[in-house]
Amino acid sequence: MNLGSFDLREVLTAFMVLFAVIDITGSIPIILDLKAKDGKVHAGKAASISLALMLLFLFLGEALLKFFNVDIPSFAIAGAVILIALAIEMTFNITIFKNDSPEGSSTIVPLVFPLIAGAGTLTTCLSLRAECAMINIILAIALNMLVVYIVIRKVGLMEKLLGKGGIYILRKFFGIILLAMSVKLIATNITALIP
Repeated sequence: MNLGSFDLREVLTAFMVLFAVIDITGSIPIILDLKAKDGKVHAGKAASISLALMLLFLFLGEALLKFFNVDIPSFAIAGAVILIALAIEMTFNITIFKNDSPEGSSTIVPLVFPLIAGAGTLTTCLSLRAECAMINIILAIALNMLVVYIVIRKVGLMEKLLGKGGIYILRKFFGIILLAMSVKLIATNITALIP
């Protein structure tokens, strides 16, 4: 499989898109709540399982799409629509996606899925293939998982550093960035679908 060539701009673009979708800083209040309920949330376990899920979907997602006779540009546009919904959630503070996962291990559910490696993140991984080389997406995923690990590990410190206002501002800012990137994703891929 051709992984393509390293491009710092592509790595940064993919990193920013994934960072906005994962929204780990926006999840700080949820992580704190999980820690209070269960006593401990395993940062390494959450980051490594999320990394494995995202890479698995990045490599096998296309085969799955071919099985359902769907091409990457169509999937990228469908993914962009989901990203728009996530951006609306972040920007306007409304709930579109309901978290109705069963009770269980807080590190796996709801932290890994759906908070970190949820439908939006997995869709984004595959959607990015339409714009970025595989190696750059892999690096962006790995960097995001490093950020996820640090945030979960130092969640109390992050809350003190950013404050409630800082977390709120970051969430809004990345909501707008995500919305702009979603529009670009649609504009880039729609030409492949129009004869």
